[in-house]
Amino acid sequence: MATIESLLRAAVLPDSPSAKLDAEWLLAAALGKPASYLRTWPEREVPAECEARFAADLARRRRGEPVAYILGYQGFWSLEFEVAPHTLIPRPDTELLVETALQLLPPIPADILDLGTGTGAIALALAHERPAWQVTGVDRVAETVELAARNAQRLRLDNAVFCESRWFSALDGQRFFSLIVSNPPYIPAHDPHLQEGDVRFEPSSALMAGDDGLDDIRQIIASAPSHLLDQGWLLLEHGYDQAPAVRALLVERGFIEVQSRRDFGGHERISLGRRP
Repeated sequence: MATIESLLRAAVLPDSPSAKLDAEWLLAAALGKPASYLRTWPEREVPAECEARFAADLARRRRGEPVAYILGYQGFWSLEFEVAPHTLIPRPDTELLVETALQLLPPIPADILDLGTGTGAIALALAHERPAWQVTGVDRVAETVELAARNAQRLRLDNAVFCESRWFSALDGQRFFSLIVSNPPYIPAHDPHLQEGDVRFEPSSALMAGDDGLDDIRQIIASAPSHLLDQGWLLLEHGYDQAPAVRALLVERGFIEVQSRRDFGGHERISLGRRP
């Protein structure tokens, strides 16, 4: 019977900075143990059924399937989220959106909107950090809305609700949000990166936004003032080179205090503005 150490040593994955970590996550999941167990007990023998699952999951990863889809979950902020192939996988860079939102408003009652909520990661991170906020997450895909609601239920966050809506389509006449936040599609349709890495397996509708990647951002910026309270904020994640264009769109629509914030890699990753 193979040991934890021997299985990890023999694991062959595509060369990448996360290859070793990917193998550890997959083996820990097969064993039903935390990753720390592998380092504590490397000499432990692995049951045959666990070894078989590990081998099957390694094969999926070798074909390029993201670890998050194989495991069915992904960490974001301080929480863990169920994920599925019809949702975008939450990424560390998006935590900047959460961090900035928490800085903009005090921890007092407020209504917050998350557009294109996906797994609900942004909405639920905000709901977790600000129990006084009422957070609404919308997504155009019904099964995605159901997944986000399951995440809310599992995390026991009752100050977040989710509904089906194509951006603001189900919110007509509702102008009461203190903050609107979104990580919309922003990759140009012909960007070669769409054929590389994990994004090959993610839903294209959550990634692509027209020839320049700004179609959805334009739509959100155009409609947001009708759903914001006076002095309310709009926060948008975008591509690493799109900040000047997004700031220009915000200014053109009449937003004030327009600015951008940099991610851990030094790129201007989000832009924001306030409704007068």
